[in-house]
Parts: sequence; structure tokens; C-alpha cells
Amino acid sequence: QVQLVESGGGLVQAGGSLRLSCTASGSIFSINAMGWYRQAPGKQRELVATITSAGSTNYADSVKGRFTISGDINKNTVYLEMNSLKPEDTAVYYCNADIKIHSGMLRHYPYWGQGTQVTVSS
Repeated sequence: QVQLVESGGGLVQAGGSLRLSCTASGSIFSINAMGWYRQAPGKQRELVATITSAGSTNYADSVKGRFTISGDINKNTVYLEMNSLKPEDTAVYYCNADIKIHSGMLRHYPYWGQGTQVTVSS
């Protein structure tokens, strides 16, 4: 069984900063990418940022220059440093990881954390 546990959400004023953390644990053979997604009330879940095991990163245009994803995929951990936060960043943030739970699997499958609330007040 695989678990992804997020932490670091909270309430912050506009212009402030927060750092999210996520660690995957359980029966994990390999992870090829981890990332963060978010879902605001009444909206679809959207990509925020991803990082691969090779260290390549990808960001949504709305967070480029403000958010930084980092982590050690080999240690099953990813972080999201969020600066210059805006009220429109308010959402539940979900950690995602593409995981193989054993060597015989042909591909990695996505697993999700339970989400952590980020609220930015104006």
C-alpha cells in the first residue's frame, strides 16, 4: 500500500509565503516523477508543478517565477516553495507521484495525497 502525506498548508496574507512538503511511503519500487496539483472551489484540478527523477521541472504559467518545486525523488520527497502568494492561489493542494510498486509493472501509475488547504487572504 502506498501513502502520500502532505503538510505545510495554512492561511497567509497576500504577498506571503508557504512551503508544502510531501513524502511517499509504503510498497514503492520506483518513482519517476512527483508533483503538485490544486483545486479551487468550483474548478477542476489543475497542474501546479512537477519534477522528474532526472530533475526536470515544469510549471503552470500562473505560478512561474513565484513557485519553486524541489525534492529528492530517490527519497520519495517533494517540496513546493510558494512566494508572492495571491488570493487566486487559494485551493486544496494535492501531491501526486507516478509509482511502480514492483519491478514487473510495465508503467508507473499515479497516486494522490489527501490534500492540504492553502488560503491566501487579500
